[in-house]
Amino acid sequence: MDVIKKQVEKLPVYIYENRVEMGCAAAKDAAARIQAIIRSKGEANLVFAAAPSQNELLAELLTYDIDWSKVRAFHQDEYIGITREEAAGFGNFLRRAIFDRVNFKEIHYLLCEGDDTPEKKCQEYSALLEKYPPDLIFLGFGENGHMAFNDPPVADFQDPKKVKIVELDEVCRRQQVNDGCFQTLEQVPTHAMTLTMSAIMAVPQAVCVVPNSRKAKAVRDALAGPVTTKCPASILRFHPHAALYLDAQSAELI
Repeated sequence: MDVIKKQVEKLPVYIYENRVEMGCAAAKDAAARIQAIIRSKGEANLVFAAAPSQNELLAELLTYDIDWSKVRAFHQDEYIGITREEAAGFGNFLRRAIFDRVNFKEIHYLLCEGDDTPEKKCQEYSALLEKYPPDLIFLGFGENGHMAFNDPPVADFQDPKKVKIVELDEVCRRQQVNDGCFQTLEQVPTHAMTLTMSAIMAVPQAVCVVPNSRKAKAVRDALAGPVTTKCPASILRFHPHAALYLDAQSAELI
């Protein structure tokens, strides 16, 4: 498995021939980190990303000897206005990919149900993250450089909140169609709940995977452009313990 290694500010970048190799390498890294956290603390609090970019990483992660009964799971974002039955919901993506496939200690879904309002849910989820500070976050970034649902118009590197309500910009919404999550732009919700940029950067460790050529410009902007909320992922260059995994397509402009 050939790899090209780069260092951008504090961020190690690993480029692989294809997304399968990328995902396998990222999973090996993530598994070692999770195992070390459990050895040190007795448990691990993980924040998962829900997107097709995570498929190879999550599938490979399941092959490692991890005591999932000592892992508390969160996820980064969720649409407002969907139900538990919505196949494109991020909680459901993670259910299919990993949450229903191993025995977690706890799983905390970011979803409005019953009498929940988005504002109330954001407050409740923020309180959970305060009670169980995340040890490791899985990341990707979007065609507009977003991380979680922090699109350029709403991203704030010094956000005072941990979880907030955001309006999704059109590039972000079109990506959900490009990824096959929805058939048309009109089906994509316009608002979501998301961990903020400050909450993401506060997590001590991060493993980020970004495949495919549609992300190539965002990758170039994140690694070679200025650090700015115009490309929220650019701040990852200053995370002290993150790693970025790319495939040849996503890395084609760097």
